[in-house]
Amino acid sequence: MDLSPIELIPEQTAAIVARERKVNRWVRGLDDRLGRWRLGGRRGDYDDQRFEFVGGAGEALRKKHYDKSLRLLWKAEEQIPWSSFRDCTKNEKVLLELAQGSLDGAERSHLQKIRSDEFRAFLDREYTPEQKQALVNILSTIGHGEAYAWMVSTELLSHGVKGTGARAALTMQVMEEAKHFVVLRELIHAFDCPVPRMSVWEYIVMERTLKSKGLEKFFGMNVLIEGFALNLFGLLGTLPGLEVLRLFHLDESRHTALPSNYFSEKPLTNRQKTGFLRRLRRSLLLAPTLPLMTYFEKDFAVLGLDVYDFAGSMLRKVGHLSDRVGFELLIPQEKLLPMVNRLFNQRASRTRRDHTFKKYHLAETTRGRAERAIEAEVFELNQSPAAAS
Repeated sequence: MDLSPIELIPEQTAAIVARERKVNRWVRGLDDRLGRWRLGGRRGDYDDQRFEFVGGAGEALRKKHYDKSLRLLWKAEEQIPWSSFRDCTKNEKVLLELAQGSLDGAERSHLQKIRSDEFRAFLDREYTPEQKQALVNILSTIGHGEAYAWMVSTELLSHGVKGTGARAALTMQVMEEAKHFVVLRELIHAFDCPVPRMSVWEYIVMERTLKSKGLEKFFGMNVLIEGFALNLFGLLGTLPGLEVLRLFHLDESRHTALPSNYFSEKPLTNRQKTGFLRRLRRSLLLAPTLPLMTYFEKDFAVLGLDVYDFAGSMLRKVGHLSDRVGFELLIPQEKLLPMVNRLFNQRASRTRRDHTFKKYHLAETTRGRAERAIEAEVFELNQSPAAAS
């Protein structure tokens, strides 16, 4: 694919990587010592060096239970059509109508998945080795994030939300996070490139989210992490071979809407919304995303993408979701976004020789028409909060 890379100053990008490695050694070393002394340390039972949970990949167990559970997942609309459930997709309804007959060759061909070797060859044709590695670096950030979202949503299901409907919604999110992780993991490995560990900035965000108390996990997971993923899937889902990310985008739109729907029935108290310590913790959780964006500037540039356009678009949407739910920060969004925009411009002026001032916080990086329509609903551009889904 013909992608026009953005030229960066090599010395500056190398300094960014070196700084991250130094902070990473310090943060992870501290967590290791705290863990040995049983004073806290790392909470997530996840090995980002190997891109799998502690205990191994367990592919055989996954195929026997997870894959089979999804394959045998029954739909109420099919089994009890007289009920109020409408859980069949359009394709499933078509297949039900064809159940008495048989599919012809063209229909069977349409349902077949592309073989792994063909897909790898396709990626090799579409992308240079440098572009493939850049995509793996970016996608693995979401892959690691999906692993933590899986753990966080499981904890919320067990000890966070109340009510049958809320538990049903969280149960589906747990299943979708599991699906996202295993599918993304397989997609990323298809690029045949080394999968990097989490950067220290992502590590801090994920661990703080997992350690958050009660419903504050909603901010870290459904607002910040899922908001980041929603924006990234909206950006990359139109690239060759990454069309499956458009389905992920649809899932993430439901996840980001969940806190608003939940709190419309069980509202946060004023103390939960505006308490100083709560606003401080949320702001500290958001803060590492700023150096995280700088860390990925080179990978985005290889793909002809401006990481600060993405960052501005993402932070604007995360701020909107946060305000909508009632998760206030120390600095209001209308003041925070221009402040962050100045920081991004300062950073860009150091890594780019001919940089001119841009309003990154007004950028829109979601590309697909369908994805923009979905986000219009999620961000209440044409409906009330209770209607978002």
